[in-house]
Amino acid sequence: MKNLNLVALPHFVSVENLRNDEIEALIKRAEYFKKGGAVARLTSPVYVTNMFFEDSSRTHTSFEIAERKLGLTVIPFDPAHSSVNKGETLYDTSLVMNALGIDLEVIRHSQNEYYEDLINLKQHQKLNIGVINAGDGSGQHPSQCMLDMMTIHEHFGHFKGLKVAIVGDITNSRVAKSDMELLTKLGAEVYFSGPECWYSEEFDQYGKHEELDKLIPKMDVMMLLRVQHERHSGDPNEKKFDAHRYHEKYGINHKRYEAMKKDTIIMHPGPINHDVELSGDLVESDKCMFVRQTENGVFMRMAMLEAVLRGRKLGGLE
Repeated sequence: MKNLNLVALPHFVSVENLRNDEIEALIKRAEYFKKGGAVARLTSPVYVTNMFFEDSSRTHTSFEIAERKLGLTVIPFDPAHSSVNKGETLYDTSLVMNALGIDLEVIRHSQNEYYEDLINLKQHQKLNIGVINAGDGSGQHPSQCMLDMMTIHEHFGHFKGLKVAIVGDITNSRVAKSDMELLTKLGAEVYFSGPECWYSEEFDQYGKHEELDKLIPKMDVMMLLRVQHERHSGDPNEKKFDAHRYHEKYGINHKRYEAMKKDTIIMHPGPINHDVELSGDLVESDKCMFVRQTENGVFMRMAMLEAVLRGRKLGGLE
């Protein structure tokens, strides 16, 4: 184990500042765990709590399984019955968790970059707790991004020159923002498709927006995004949304599935709107990686958590 290139980070809140060698090391570590590799033995207890202020099934459960596999002690947190509902700030909640002995917080929150207040402390603040971002508003979703990279690497063995299309509700997707950034950094060619009303010119630095049927026969990866109706408050396009019409224009149906290259894979962060982004009977098809992404999420989150354990020297790890 001493010969492995192990990553050590004080927090894991974004993929923005990850170096390529760190990304590759995290993927290799996750693949090692998936193959049954032994976890490092903790010499002292490490306490973690999962603070999910937005609904989640995959990410929440995946993190908890990853934590238990690493030997961490998981302390339940229920936001519906927390003092946040009495007006307590996230910082003060974290301060309380820290005082109670919590070492790590895995947080999902509706506010973009909520973590800035927890990791960039003012001179008078003494919070000492590791933060792992499980999704911030429409900002970043680093663990989903990293498990996506693992899934692509597992299938192709590389990123250089791969053509990846990100399709759908891009503006509101934290997954899209994290993935387009890392894919570009790793040498893939990124393309976009979907309703232009859910696309922003800020993404032009990463790739071109094209019609879906022009992209289908050329892509190696079709990364579909859920239509995020809960983030469309005040969006006039939401009132005109028609699921059948969306599926016809931007969804993967059988005709488009057959037009893909033999080795092309379909990805989706979930939950899937059946017969909207993807035909329901294609969810478990050979090209669709949805189930594998979910499986890989446990091992990648183990690698991410371990990196923070090492960065903070918790449980005797260095």
